[in-house]
Amino acid sequence: MNHNKVIGERLFAAVCYLIVIFVCIVTLYPFLYLLSASLSSSTSVMKNEVVLLPSEFTLRAYQVVVKYKGIWSAYLNTIFYTVAGTCISIGLSILAAYPLSKKRWAVHKAMGLMVIFTLWFSSGMIPFFLVMHSLKLTDSRLGILLYPAINAMYVVILRTYFQSLPLSLEESAKLEGANDWQILRKIVVPLSKPVLAAIGLYYAIARWNSFFWESILLTDDSRVPVQVLLRRIILSSQLGQEISAALSRGEATVPITIKYASIIITVLPVIVIYPFFQKYFVSGALVGSIKE
Repeated sequence: MNHNKVIGERLFAAVCYLIVIFVCIVTLYPFLYLLSASLSSSTSVMKNEVVLLPSEFTLRAYQVVVKYKGIWSAYLNTIFYTVAGTCISIGLSILAAYPLSKKRWAVHKAMGLMVIFTLWFSSGMIPFFLVMHSLKLTDSRLGILLYPAINAMYVVILRTYFQSLPLSLEESAKLEGANDWQILRKIVVPLSKPVLAAIGLYYAIARWNSFFWESILLTDDSRVPVQVLLRRIILSSQLGQEISAALSRGEATVPITIKYASIIITVLPVIVIYPFFQKYFVSGALVGSIKE
């Protein structure tokens, strides 16, 4: 019986490993293909000669993309929106979650239900755009920073985490004469660094990848983020004088590799930074699931 149990455990482990390997291949292959295709000649890509490794290695697509006049300003805009916007989002989320975590606040349940209500119901695109327009936040950097400033789900996660902190800490601080602001700043926030880092990562990735409302709210090309520019590159083969010049030299398939190179350049920073924050990502996903 023990022998059969050992065989069953090994078989189960083998199946789990196979599933994990399959998921990894399915997840990683599209990115590896994009990377290899962006480093290959456009002729090889058109002939489907790129499978895993680059064919006829060349950096021409990247040379054309980095010379495009709008790419670096768009990159700087994205960095600004991501860094400043994430700081604003974390600050507002903390200020919203802390009162909701306090049962002594008479309306904390009602306000919590109002926050949760927004997870299922929204005003819609047109009313939201009209509000942004009436507040003069269209075609404005401030509008891009504020429109996704707070996410109700992350407020709920923070509220749950704040509620899990020992009440004795707050009571001891109050005996020492501390007020709510001092308790939040000197006790709650320092103890919440793991979950704040995780939520900050969520906010940062969402802002880095955001393009829909940016493409609607912004009309000035000097303010658009790199994702909006990437969308234009993918949907169009005319990318300015640099690419037009390349096309005029008879390289009819250049836009294909240019699109791939643009995607790689856009997602590369997130791929590089993510491993350093992975532990916070996992800890944030487990918030509230483990009780001591």
